[in-house]
Amino acid sequence: MESHATPRYDIASAAVALPDGMDLAVTVDTLVCGVHFPVETPPFDIGHKALAVNLSDLAAMGAKPAWAALSLTLPEMDTAWISAFHQGMAVLAERHGLGFPVGDMGIGPLTITIQLHGQVPCGQALRRDGARPGDFIFVTGTLGDAGLALARRFSPQEDPLPTEHQAFIERRLAQPTPRVDEGMQLRDIATAAIDISDGVAADLSHITDAGGLGAVVEVERLPLSPALRGLPDRTQAWRLALSSGDDYELCFTAPPEQRARLMEAAQRFSCPITRIGHMVERPGVQIIKQTGEVFSPRGGYQHFAGR
Repeated sequence: MESHATPRYDIASAAVALPDGMDLAVTVDTLVCGVHFPVETPPFDIGHKALAVNLSDLAAMGAKPAWAALSLTLPEMDTAWISAFHQGMAVLAERHGLGFPVGDMGIGPLTITIQLHGQVPCGQALRRDGARPGDFIFVTGTLGDAGLALARRFSPQEDPLPTEHQAFIERRLAQPTPRVDEGMQLRDIATAAIDISDGVAADLSHITDAGGLGAVVEVERLPLSPALRGLPDRTQAWRLALSSGDDYELCFTAPPEQRARLMEAAQRFSCPITRIGHMVERPGVQIIKQTGEVFSPRGGYQHFAGR
């Protein structure tokens, strides 16, 4: 079957064959203008992010991207906008060998829905319910950068960040990097995994709930970028790292006996990994300081509407 790195809207359905020995991984996400991104967002960034959030879901399953289907609704037909939007998707699609065999377009409020299909060896997909008491909790990359970019947009009167820090956090918000290769390398190491879209505290709770367990997170271990480390209020940095959304990093668990294999795999990762805590039998997610004092983060990400 012929496939394309950007969608064709003249084909609304297709049949695909799954290779022997592979399970199908499927995810779907919808992005709505004014809720998931502000109206002034450049179309290139919208295209990139619309695909990136779906790729991040596949990464959390350890799946290799294969095919995508796009449904795009626009207020009006704007060929320049559509071209830039497609370019934003094409960069990621080509990087991950992803094809768009089908697509559909309509007129209405700006809305993007992508259904993404991936492949994973039978029985090897990462799940949320596999963690065990004593497993270490890890995250990829750094946390809270996109949240800081959003906070600065809502509070522009705050002291400006250094130029390189501002550019970094804006890029992290507009063009997140899905950890697809990292997810595939974690298949036979991690016991559970999830991508961080709503803040690590909220998303880790999905792992604890699925497994009927709890988690202890050591707040001083949270990986912070220079932009967050440079904030005068360390408490603000921790809260952004714990509770702001749009990180699209991976949070995963692995037993202590897998530490050597994990460190070996991490040498091939495009980002660092950090151990932030461990799984326990008592339900719930507890955030603590080195002193043993409980640290209270804010609630999970609320997107642009009603923040």
